[in-house]
Amino acid sequence: MEFIDTHSHIYDEAFDSDRDEAVERAAQAGVTTLIMPGISSAEHGRMTECADRYEGALPCIGLHPTDVAGNWREELAFVREHLSDRRFYAIGEIGLDYYWSREFEDEQKLAFAEQLEIASANGLPVQIHSRNATDAIFEVLEDVKGLELKGIFHAFSGSYETYKRCLGYGDFKFGIGGVCTYKKAGIAEVIPRMSMQDIVLETDCPWLTPVPHRGERNESSYIPLIAAKVAALREIPVGEVASQTTSTARKLFNII
Repeated sequence: MEFIDTHSHIYDEAFDSDRDEAVERAAQAGVTTLIMPGISSAEHGRMTECADRYEGALPCIGLHPTDVAGNWREELAFVREHLSDRRFYAIGEIGLDYYWSREFEDEQKLAFAEQLEIASANGLPVQIHSRNATDAIFEVLEDVKGLELKGIFHAFSGSYETYKRCLGYGDFKFGIGGVCTYKKAGIAEVIPRMSMQDIVLETDCPWLTPVPHRGERNESSYIPLIAAKVAALREIPVGEVASQTTSTARKLFNII
C-alpha cells in the first residue's frame, strides 16, 4: 500500500536529532510523499533544505495565521517573490486561528484572502488552517467567492453540516489525522458520512499524534494508523483507504 501524508512538518526542529531516520521509517511504512506546508519566511529555508534532501518531500509556501503580525505585508511579499524560485505544491498553510490570540484578527483575514487570490491566480491548491474561527473562515470565503479554489481543510474536525458547506466554495478535500483515533472525537461520527473521494490523510507531525502513540512526538510513519481508523469507521478494507486517498492527493497536488 502507498500513502501520502498531506501535512508533514518534517522540517520542524523536533526532528533535528533523527530526521533521516523519521523519513526512512515513513518510507518503510509506505508513506512515499510528504507534503510540507509553509509557515513563514523564518521557516522557509529549513523546509526547502528538506525538499532538496529527501525525494518525496514536497514544499509549499505561505503565511500561517499564527505568524500574521505587523509585518504581514512583507511576509506576503516574500511569498510572491519566492513563488517562482522552484515548484511549490500549494499555498499554505493559510487561514485563521483565533485560539492563541485575536490581536491581529483583521490582518489574519486580509492575509488569508490575499493568499487565496495568489493560489487562484497560480492554479495552486491551498492548505486551510481553521481554529476557533469557522464563521470567520466562511466570511472570507464568501468575500472571494468568484475565485476558482481547490485545496484541503487541514485537520478537519467540523460537523457534517460544516463539511457540506465547505464544498460550496471550491474543490475541497478534508485532511483527516490523528484526532480521529481519540476517544469521543466528533470527527469519527462524520467520517462515515463523507464521500471517500473527499478524504485525504495527514499527520500534522510533530503534533496531533494518533493512538496508541498519543503523548509522543508524531511522525509521518503513523499515517497507516490513521488509515486503519478511517477504514474501521467506514467498514471498508484499509487498502481501499490507501488507494483512494493517495489517488485524491496525487490529483489535487498534481503529483505525477
